[in-house]
Amino acid sequence: MKHLLSAAACSLLTTAALAQQAPPAAPANPALQVYRASATKTNNLVHTKLDVRFDYTKRHLHGKEWVTLKPHAYATDSVRLDAKGMDIKTVALVNGQQLQPLKFDYSDGNNLRIYLGKKMAPGTSYTVYIEYTAKPDELKVAGSAAISDAKGLYFINPDSAVAGKPVQIWTQGETEASSAWFPTIDRPNQKTTSEISMTVPSKYVTLSNGALISQAPAGPGLRTDTWKMELPHAPYLFMMAVGDFKVHKETWRGKEVSYYLEPKYAPFAKQIFGNTPDMLEFFSNRLGVEYPWNKYSQIVVRDYVSGAMENTSATLHGDFVQMTDKELVDREYQNESVIAHELFHQWFGDLVTAESWSNLTVNESLADFSEGLYAEHRYGADAGDAHKHRNLRNYLGSPADAQKQLVRFHYADKEDMFDLVSYQKGGAILDMLRTYLGDDVFFAGLQKYLKDNAFGNGEAHQLRLAMEAVSGQDLNWFYNQWYFGTGHPVVSIDYAWDAASKVQSVTVKQNQPGQVFQLPFAIDYYVNGKPQRQRVVMKQASQTFTMPLSAKPDLVDVDAEKTLVWKQTDNKSLAEFAYQYAHAPLFVARREALLAAAAKQTTDPAAVKLLLAGLNDKFYNLRMAAAERLKLDDKTVAKTAVPALRKRAASEKDPHALAMMLTALAKAKDKRDEKLFVQQLGSSQSYAVQAAALQALGAVNPKLALSRAQALEGSEQSSIAQAVVAVYARNGGTAQWNYVRDKFDAASNQGKAQYFESLGMMLARLNEPKAFAEGVDRLKAIAIQFKRYGADQPVISMMQEALKEQAGSPDLAANQQVADKAIAEIQAAN
Repeated sequence: MKHLLSAAACSLLTTAALAQQAPPAAPANPALQVYRASATKTNNLVHTKLDVRFDYTKRHLHGKEWVTLKPHAYATDSVRLDAKGMDIKTVALVNGQQLQPLKFDYSDGNNLRIYLGKKMAPGTSYTVYIEYTAKPDELKVAGSAAISDAKGLYFINPDSAVAGKPVQIWTQGETEASSAWFPTIDRPNQKTTSEISMTVPSKYVTLSNGALISQAPAGPGLRTDTWKMELPHAPYLFMMAVGDFKVHKETWRGKEVSYYLEPKYAPFAKQIFGNTPDMLEFFSNRLGVEYPWNKYSQIVVRDYVSGAMENTSATLHGDFVQMTDKELVDREYQNESVIAHELFHQWFGDLVTAESWSNLTVNESLADFSEGLYAEHRYGADAGDAHKHRNLRNYLGSPADAQKQLVRFHYADKEDMFDLVSYQKGGAILDMLRTYLGDDVFFAGLQKYLKDNAFGNGEAHQLRLAMEAVSGQDLNWFYNQWYFGTGHPVVSIDYAWDAASKVQSVTVKQNQPGQVFQLPFAIDYYVNGKPQRQRVVMKQASQTFTMPLSAKPDLVDVDAEKTLVWKQTDNKSLAEFAYQYAHAPLFVARREALLAAAAKQTTDPAAVKLLLAGLNDKFYNLRMAAAERLKLDDKTVAKTAVPALRKRAASEKDPHALAMMLTALAKAKDKRDEKLFVQQLGSSQSYAVQAAALQALGAVNPKLALSRAQALEGSEQSSIAQAVVAVYARNGGTAQWNYVRDKFDAASNQGKAQYFESLGMMLARLNEPKAFAEGVDRLKAIAIQFKRYGADQPVISMMQEALKEQAGSPDLAANQQVADKAIAEIQAAN
């Protein structure tokens, strides 16, 4: 699963400049004392056959199930199935053509305990028949921050009450929500083959796991589609989808590859998903294990509860991946990465499944790792490194997550495992292991893990054993440190040159509390333009490494491969950073240099010169980084930088880099740039550029920006809507509040994060008490929802700042009362 929570949370924190602020310590949770053991196997699932119909009016599913099981190790006369909130009508043992009624207990509405009437010996297959009605909308279940709901089966606009919104049905099984729509042993260490028959209105398309083996009329206006998966997979990976989708089909190595989209987006299916066959080929070759299932489909649905889900052979995506051709002009790899992520899960998660949620890392860390792996293959080393480094920074910016183990046997709720540790930190740890072992050995280890555990389950220790088998090394030190330990090194790096002995010294000091990390890494010493590499292993809290050289090096580059999971303070001179930018080849090395220059630009002209060099970097992401960090509100910096920035903007081809350059120029508030902003707003083919131009125009001509924003209110494109809201927040008032409020309310969690700063800024401009109270209510909801990420403090600051700016307003007292009440509720929330 790819979830969007962390991106939303990071956006909130970054906006408020609180990425490094740890949230207050939470009170001790008794649930954290519970050891989360792997589920005991009394019975094993073997085959699951379902025949389902849907009641769109009641939002019910009427099901018939034939579930085949075997006792695992001991004879048993009963079986327990997960079945959440159902009406159970019939339970019987299948005896040839006969059904033998069985006694059962379903008193708690969650566990269906079936008494078989006789002892079943280990390994003996038996089949239970169940008739039931699933009522997902009547369930009292809670989701999580990552997966916002857990009712398993979703009816979208079933009564067509929302004009223009499609009627759909889809399912979401992870973590244990499949049992909301069919009885099963809903645990990740169960595997079963499946056959699912869906009776649906004939006008609709269906999708499920495996192959479509039959379609048959089922009465007036109805059709029954049957999908069969002949290879075993976990119950949480079962899926169904029903709706008006257009299907684009391709083939890869003789297997169907298909994309299901709303009709409006069907013409762009190839542009959205077209790299899928290349991903299949690349991952199959890189892993040495061919894609294991008989087809691969991807479907895009409305109102999805997370980012995307790797259902076996049939991935389900939220509608954020669905774009028109013009929107695709602006698509960054961050959006496409979800396609790679879910596909890699078909090996890591579906072929070999985490045996428990404690070991989620063998699913999600590997899928996270695959995103950078594919970017590197398709778009080059800079793109891969940029993606990986962004993910690592997200983890490093969350101090609370540094306290968690990657493999966690103690958690309050299994949903809590879907976090920056299981995803971003785990992916970075794998990249670090890849660097340490080398590509050939690392990927041979992944291949062995997959082959040894195919169609079964795995955990971190099995991954370790596979890596040890192919490398010939004991890797307990690595796994104990990174998988079963917490935190990361926080280091300072200092340098000394002994001219008499011609020896360069590098001292690395670990400053974090607690354990000292064992760190293998490379140091590159640049002498006369040529690097000499030294491989070292740090095992002490402070360690000095030396290297005899022919002359004083121009640069010493520690962690030259740039894959260590650490926070570093690198005490180089600006001249050394400038040399690093010009000579060290990797994205992270160049980025480090540009950030060092940004910190000194107001006091050192050489720093400005280095940032201006960054404006012409070969990789658009670093051109963006340089433009974003120029302090153009400083007159000395602006005098040199603004002409260079204008020149670069005139030739910039990448829409995101150009948008950032327009945003940067706006900081100078120079009326001479108004013409450029108006031109790009009117003529650019990029929504990102148009949005940046509109906001930039607000900095030099607020009245014109307001007028242009009002003309764009009808746009449904998210970038444009966000820009309109931003202009209103800076230059509008109560008259524009209804538009801002309605856009915020209609947005997803990720979208709300994009409106966060504007909402807080506009609060000060809302003197009218009703509008002010509405703004406070929405900010309060964000503060409480994302309090664990530290969002409470920036929201409280926004409210307090708004009240200061309303000093003298006749409604100040009423607004003060509203804000004080909200602040108290935020502070009291868990």
